[in-house]
Amino acid sequence: MEKIRKGDADCLFFANFAETIQALMPMKHSLKEWFIVTRYWSFPVSTMPVVATFAYLFSRGMIPGGFKPWAVLLLSLLGVVLLHAAGNVLSDWADYKSGVDNETAFAVPNLVFHHFEPAEYLRVSIALFVAGAAFGIGIMLLSGPGLLIAGGVGVALTLLYSFLKYHALGDADIFLIFGVLTVLGTTYAITRAYVTEALVLSLPIGLVTVSVLHANNTLDSETDRAAGIRTFAMLIGLKASAILYMCYMVIPFVYVIVAIILGWLHPASLLCLLAAVPAWKNIQKASSFRRDGLEAMKGLDQATAKLQLVFSGLLSLGLFIGGLL
Repeated sequence: MEKIRKGDADCLFFANFAETIQALMPMKHSLKEWFIVTRYWSFPVSTMPVVATFAYLFSRGMIPGGFKPWAVLLLSLLGVVLLHAAGNVLSDWADYKSGVDNETAFAVPNLVFHHFEPAEYLRVSIALFVAGAAFGIGIMLLSGPGLLIAGGVGVALTLLYSFLKYHALGDADIFLIFGVLTVLGTTYAITRAYVTEALVLSLPIGLVTVSVLHANNTLDSETDRAAGIRTFAMLIGLKASAILYMCYMVIPFVYVIVAIILGWLHPASLLCLLAAVPAWKNIQKASSFRRDGLEAMKGLDQATAKLQLVFSGLLSLGLFIGGLL
């Protein structure tokens, strides 16, 4: 009887998050409009590290039996999307309030041209954080209190993102959130222990994620300078930023090959090399920087987010195949 009561309570806990969103989210705009506001195209950079980490554990025979790990995987994906969306909305709000986004910047126009109001963005960001935290607490109930370490640090770094970005530390912040903490947090959620060996995924996945931000910050360098902030792209200069972006497109593939040779990843992980095709297209576009200037960087943030989906998706598929062999 006690188990039934506990199960009912858990179901009620997960159901209440929708009511929380509805209570906090203004109804002036449609859900489709708000979905666009979250920059949904960037979600692969947060979801794919979770999938790849699960695949890595599967390849190592570390996934516990039963349905529970797969349920935790689903909850983790939903939770990380909500927190990522919250961070995106909060970042746009902070950029507008600080003057980084303005009529002359390469900005999302919603706030600049008052299609949405800042208070709306802030309320929705809070709602998304609350919903994401609710999923996090639910996962913690299934896995253990140790998840608070990675989860708490991840939320803190998300809230600090804009401040760190303005002081040339945004790239490092994103790498820690999506390249390190998401990997470690997923290992704990699935196995109830931090599996540090899974950090082998951090460099390739983390660098692809960082390159999304780096492409965007390179494009925004001139307007960011006018706003009085200093991103990492500005710190190293535009030409060096374009070169660094191209390096980001190469290093993950080289790293995976080395990791396989050293026995850190299953040989089937070589499947991710197929993603070199879209990576090469991104390199070709960035390489035109000397001729086209900042125009060469336009659209590379979204193209790189798509690359993350392809690269990490193929890497995950290879790891799943390796686990079955």
